[in-house]
Amino acid sequence: MSKITTELLLERAVPRSTRLRKIETLNLSKLQLKTGDLDPRLFSRLRHLQKLDLSDNLLDKFPNSLTLPDLRVLNCNNNKLEDVTALKQFPLLEELTYENNVYLTLNDDYKVMFLLQNLRLLNGKDITKLANHVRRVNSRKLTSKVTAHWEKFFRDQLPEKYTAEQVKSIKKKFLKSVQTNVVYGPSSLSEFTRWRVKMIAEEFLAYSLGLELNTDPEPEEKMDENEEESTESPREAAEDVGQVTVTPSKRKRNHSKPGSGNKRSKSQANTKEEAAVNPRKSSHVQDDAAPDKPRTSNEPAKEASLEQGAEGTHKNGEQFPKGQSNRRSSQLTGEQKSQEQDNGVVSLTPVKNSKGKEDVSAEPLHFLQCHSKGNSREDFKTQLWSCVFEPLLDCGARKDPIVSSSRTVATCGGESICLIDCETGTVLKKYKVATEEFFSVAWTTLTMVISNSRKKSHNILAAAGRRGIVKLIHVAADFCYGEIKAHKKPIATVCFSPTRETHLFTASYDKRIALWDIGIPDCDYNFKASQLLVLEALSIPLRIALVPTCSDQYLLAGCEGGCFAWNIKLDKEQKSRPFEAIFQFPDEDGGMTTSHRVDGLAFLNDDVVVSKSSKPGCIYLWSWSRSFDAKGKGCQRTVSAVILAELEWSTTDLSYLTLSTCPAKDYVFCGDEQGSVWMYNLSNYTTAWSSAKGKRTDKRIPPTQILNWPELRANGEQLTEVLINNVVSDPTFTYLVVLTSVNITAIWKKS
Repeated sequence: MSKITTELLLERAVPRSTRLRKIETLNLSKLQLKTGDLDPRLFSRLRHLQKLDLSDNLLDKFPNSLTLPDLRVLNCNNNKLEDVTALKQFPLLEELTYENNVYLTLNDDYKVMFLLQNLRLLNGKDITKLANHVRRVNSRKLTSKVTAHWEKFFRDQLPEKYTAEQVKSIKKKFLKSVQTNVVYGPSSLSEFTRWRVKMIAEEFLAYSLGLELNTDPEPEEKMDENEEESTESPREAAEDVGQVTVTPSKRKRNHSKPGSGNKRSKSQANTKEEAAVNPRKSSHVQDDAAPDKPRTSNEPAKEASLEQGAEGTHKNGEQFPKGQSNRRSSQLTGEQKSQEQDNGVVSLTPVKNSKGKEDVSAEPLHFLQCHSKGNSREDFKTQLWSCVFEPLLDCGARKDPIVSSSRTVATCGGESICLIDCETGTVLKKYKVATEEFFSVAWTTLTMVISNSRKKSHNILAAAGRRGIVKLIHVAADFCYGEIKAHKKPIATVCFSPTRETHLFTASYDKRIALWDIGIPDCDYNFKASQLLVLEALSIPLRIALVPTCSDQYLLAGCEGGCFAWNIKLDKEQKSRPFEAIFQFPDEDGGMTTSHRVDGLAFLNDDVVVSKSSKPGCIYLWSWSRSFDAKGKGCQRTVSAVILAELEWSTTDLSYLTLSTCPAKDYVFCGDEQGSVWMYNLSNYTTAWSSAKGKRTDKRIPPTQILNWPELRANGEQLTEVLINNVVSDPTFTYLVVLTSVNITAIWKKS
């Protein structure tokens, strides 16, 4: 039953009224209203309503037919609005406020300026001049570009006498092409630009070809308003995995030169007028412009969807359906099978090590396409960002890192999180939120109270991304039991404390790192999360790492503007803290600098830190204990990193190709812009570095082996321009999981 009744409307009118048609001012704030509570039939009787307050509710969108013809002032502060296009039904609106709706961005501001011709005040600011520019100059420029695009590429494709099918085909191609290729204004407004370009293109076709104009701005996104998050059974997940053909032939490595790289590296690194949202790709979010921030994508955010699993109807929108599937992720053709049988395993042309011999080959087990947007098999654009192996519950995961994980890995990218069995290639579970873009995942093990007051350990997966919300998933129960609204801007990375299982760090594009106590859910999944600490950064934190020997006291962060350290000890009263130290590294000119992007950061052992990059082609190894004096006085001091060695790496200037380590095996991994994985076995060096007077290794250490990207074919075409965003091994270095920029998860097994 709706919360809103005639009696409530009359009571909340200002002043109180006896008839709905006489109400001019209405206050419906703080009623916990959801979209379904706004009954169009009831609101249609408010014919003279001019001021409406809907602040502090739970609205995620507006119904399309509220019919308030005289509405002039609307307050929607503190809701969960995800879309503003429905506001066009209020053409006389003059004042609009929707602050603290975390999913709305600058793109939405521009949409309402265009849609509402009488709007003067937006969130308390006079936007008259800017709105006129958006409605006139912006529209004129885009119309000119759309028309030119048609004339240059599509006009000659349409014959003089055309059929309805030909028109339909050319329309589909034109709309796709024009949204991709017509660019105007800063990239932080790319979503608005695509939205307007599509609208202009449809109007152009309707006028030029006599087509019926589509008045629904985003028809492909229609769905039930209550459907938000979806999960898939292993059978469904396996069916969504693209069939990628592997051609196991050798490929010569093309070493990049300084300033070269592929097209993406030129266009995406160090872009000057673009908003930093996530490395290279994101959508529907923006940040303050900065000279060195990467590009955001043009993909508009879509409403989340809920898909019915093969096992039956979902009981909860956040549940995983249960089931099993043995379907393999990648298939070899007959010719490839025979070739693989001849070779035994795929030889990957490893680079010779310093002793002049080749390392053993690795076997590529699976190439999975399981993070596709809308389950599309044509999606080779979704970026994959983070993966982490699930800890084993019965081996004391925090005591023995050698046996601390299973062969199950959680991966994230785009709108989904997948749990994959590395040996079989089975996608065990898949969790989706269509309005999200996941950037990071992390595991913890909680001792939860189950039935009859018994306690049992369970693995909990935390996942976060561009919405600034942390999802908490009880994987064994196939249930997302809660969320934490951690930040108002995207979360770049998350990690749990290795000593306090409920303590979660979240690093955000709001230039803050927050420490949360996520609590322990009871048998009904009730939990209470609390913020314990906020670390203030000077720039966006990209990677974080707790110092192994004092994980309750110090945290390192690689940021857009340098490498920083904070004191995180909780016995201090200060809840918000500045950084304690910033580290200097050698620059390209031979001097020392603190100002550089650090997009890779991890500990190789208790003392040795691995970080990149202050200059192209280099990964530094440096000593934490010899660089940072814990007894030093004062905050925000500058200290020089004591460099132990440099690792030879690609000379690309493309950022956000992060690194990882396998401490138990003394390995460092880092992917490059060519689709290759650089592997460094440093076991021969760590003993010397551990001594108090350990000398710096003079020469750059070359990779022990480089795994080159094999030839992959999808739909008969070879995948090219593959960037390796992340590489992670399990603690025993049995499996190597490689995440790419082309929506492929590659799993290798060490021979």
